[in-house]
Amino acid sequence: MVPFHRTAASDAWRRQREELAAWLIGPARLSGDAVAVTSGLAQRLTAMGVPLHRLRIGMRVDNPLLTAWGIIWTPETAAEIFTIPHAVLDTSAYIGSPYQHVMETQTWFRQRLDQLEPEGHTVLQELANAGFTDYLGVPVTFGNGIIQAAMFATRHASGFAENHITLIEDLAVPLSAALEAIAMRRSTASLLATFLGEGPAAGVQAGAIRRGNIIETEAAILLTDMRGFTPLSLTASPSDLLATLGRYFEAVVDAVRAEGGDVLKFVGDGVLSIFRVSDDGCSSACAAAVRAASRVLAARAEDLPPFVAALHAGSVMYGNIGSRDRLDFTAVGPAVNMVSRLEGIAKATGETVVCSGTFASALPGTSTRTIGRFELKGLVGEHEVFAVVADQVDRPCSHGVGCCNIDARLSPTCPG
Repeated sequence: MVPFHRTAASDAWRRQREELAAWLIGPARLSGDAVAVTSGLAQRLTAMGVPLHRLRIGMRVDNPLLTAWGIIWTPETAAEIFTIPHAVLDTSAYIGSPYQHVMETQTWFRQRLDQLEPEGHTVLQELANAGFTDYLGVPVTFGNGIIQAAMFATRHASGFAENHITLIEDLAVPLSAALEAIAMRRSTASLLATFLGEGPAAGVQAGAIRRGNIIETEAAILLTDMRGFTPLSLTASPSDLLATLGRYFEAVVDAVRAEGGDVLKFVGDGVLSIFRVSDDGCSSACAAAVRAASRVLAARAEDLPPFVAALHAGSVMYGNIGSRDRLDFTAVGPAVNMVSRLEGIAKATGETVVCSGTFASALPGTSTRTIGRFELKGLVGEHEVFAVVADQVDRPCSHGVGCCNIDARLSPTCPG
């Protein structure tokens, strides 16, 4: 790697550098926009005569699916966000890369790409083949000690001059100030969305964090629950049990999101979801909830355990509930209690998908059939409960016996 040497700066150059640092610490930091910060930095460096042809900033993130995210800029394209999944850390794309060097050694990296050895990392080889001549990796240290990385590349025949490198070195701390608040907000949003769901996460970030902050919304409610979880938990190994739960939860969450719903809560082996009522009334929300249940049933062929689903429509209250210093974001209210009791009826009667009379009234008449009246714990009187069948019956059968229409797939008699 090429050694670094600081060079003296002219008064004009020093003034421009100070103005750029002030922009990073002030307007850029307050913008809250990592793309705008990256584009603005690249454009200002170019205006100062730095031959910058590629800028890539990578930042770690607390997320179960991603290890990092960042922004890449070139003069030819608008700056755009990229993400890096955890699996990449075990591949040659990361191992031995300049990014790994900067992140793990917390030191600068410089490589003349027009003098690259044949054994140079693939990332460097690709840049050299694309006409880049010089590459600079800079650690960007946040206040909590976490190292991020900014990678600069040029196609200029002479590479980066010493005054260019000195300028970039002087801007490392202001750049950190500009990016840290943005990165922290993104990590916070990612964590909240992971554990609370998109809608509740947005509410918490907006300040709905005190005990008693409750949101009330009209919605169709879907509660799914695995059949036979207790005996499975007694016989399966912990790793197999968690793997089964993971497949089941993923299928349910994917189905709910595909139909525009929000997952509010994982409760043991159950998933509580809502589909908000829109201006066109309850029918659309209820139909979306039925389609979500049907999607999960369609995934049963993928080695998913059997499950039951309960559906109701009503007012859902969810928010911060708990003690003074230990809160949980959860859903409460009569509607949630109702759907919980309906789930027990589904298991007791052997039905797969059941719903309340309120929910059934929002569906076409041929979409449900009554299975009786039941006393539900905690609720007054008897309540009519319905089995749900969809009004579309033409799905091809995968078993050769005509059972796999949607009506049948919402019935325990279908082997699929």
